[in-house]
Amino acid sequence: MSLLSCEMDVRAGGKYRLVFDMNGTVLEVFGKYIEVTPHSRLVWTNEEGEEGGAITTVTFEEKGGQTLLVKHDLYPSKAALDGELASGATEGIPVQLEQLAELLATLG
Repeated sequence: MSLLSCEMDVRAGGKYRLVFDMNGTVLEVFGKYIEVTPHSRLVWTNEEGEEGGAITTVTFEEKGGQTLLVKHDLYPSKAALDGELASGATEGIPVQLEQLAELLATLG
């Protein structure tokens, strides 16, 4: 997967739009930020779904010199959740977090 375009206005009310190339298929992910609390919490909408997508909350907490990241998705219905699981979209999250950990290790 390659990132083709990234637009992010990271503030409450700001919008984001990411465009990916997945082996020749273009995928757009977009929504708006509901809450931005520096160093501790982000909340955003995922608006690309037909029903309106999930609301994602990510929190960051220091624990023993490391950062605990917790991601929570709230779907508008069971059908929306089932569709997300069936698409395989959640399977990439562990890989993404591993890549983030590797990147952060090079910055520290």
